Amino acid sequence: YLVMTSKTESNHTSCHSMQETLSFVFTFHRSNKRMSLPMDIRLPPEFLKKLQMESPQPCKPLSRMSRRASLSDIGFGKLETYVKLGKLGEGTYATVFKGRSKLTENLVALKEIRLEHEEGAPCTAIREVSLLKNLKHANIVTLHDIIHTDRCLTLVFEYLDSDLKQYLDNCGNLMSMHNVKIFMFQLLRGLSYCHKRKILHRDLKPQNLLINEKGELKLADFGLARAKSVPTKTYSNEVVTLWYRPPDVLLGSTEYSTPIDMWGVGCILYEMATGRPMFPGSTVKEELHLVFRLMGTPTEETWPGISANEEFKSYLFPQYRAQALINHVPRLDTEGIDLLSALLLKRISAEASLTHTYFLSLGENIHSLPDTSSVFSLKEVQLQKDPGHRSSVFQPPGIPLVLALHHT
Repeated sequence: YLVMTSKTESNHTSCHSMQETLSFVFTFHRSNKRMSLPMDIRLPPEFLKKLQMESPQPCKPLSRMSRRASLSDIGFGKLETYVKLGKLGEGTYATVFKGRSKLTENLVALKEIRLEHEEGAPCTAIREVSLLKNLKHANIVTLHDIIHTDRCLTLVFEYLDSDLKQYLDNCGNLMSMHNVKIFMFQLLRGLSYCHKRKILHRDLKPQNLLINEKGELKLADFGLARAKSVPTKTYSNEVVTLWYRPPDVLLGSTEYSTPIDMWGVGCILYEMATGRPMFPGSTVKEELHLVFRLMGTPTEETWPGISANEEFKSYLFPQYRAQALINHVPRLDTEGIDLLSALLLKRISAEASLTHTYFLSLGENIHSLPDTSSVFSLKEVQLQKDPGHRSSVFQPPGIPLVLALHHT
């Protein structure tokens, strides 16, 4: 198993080791960049002019070798390949720009990570690169390119128009329940792919689920993700946005696996179905209080060992009885309530969730799609207009929505 330390666990030794790994990634990427160039690259005018001046027979079509030689100054792994079109967001260590590739003319998202910080950013960036370069799936954001300079590390991602938080805002927090099901299936499909490869996301939330103009949902921001290690390995519990943290992590658990992501999936299903966060606590105590008030205060019978947990004892929570979820999510059908309950109470796996009866209406073909094929490649899978629809979520070409990315 591959163990990757989180930001709060990083030290100079681990960062140095990871930077060596990243150096190898860059070297490997550069050495193979010509192998990945498309055949129909549109060259900038200055390079065409240069070729015309130097070629003895300009009227003949350029050979494959000539085309590749003409790209000595632009190509994968070079900052000059991309044009910045505007800032999309900024965080502690990273700034994200909307950009355009000179090679393909496609829009991209440029995540620039500053390397002057002694802690956090380099290791977080290396973790994101190490994981994403090996993940090829229709429901995981694609890492197109990696650019390394002395001052900055730039990750070039595919550009998506929106995220789930923006989608909810755009439809007045009232989604079609059919669309909820399609988005939920895509989320579980991408997550199942990660978990099968022993990778946890650890920071699932609507802002990290990107959506393009087709309605394809993709997992993004793997800065806090790590490869899953053996159960005895100690992890930091400062890894998940508060509203989507499971109670065991809130109470200081340092040993966790795929269930940490499945709690977040349940919270996101609730949020899509109701239009509001499930447990919007502002502090750990308030977050736990909201969880226990709805799900019931744990006892030794329901949670063995909880009575010995010092943090739990210090809060002195009232003894709440579990409430019926259907009373809080009336728009979700019986199968949906059963899935929500299984995600929160049993932490059912992503793979098992995909075969839940809740998804029967999507048909059988959706379960046999290749990893890189979109669910919308099936004619029977189509989004419906959301009842709370205020303006077009998927704007016409040339008028894209602002892309909001979470930055660590």
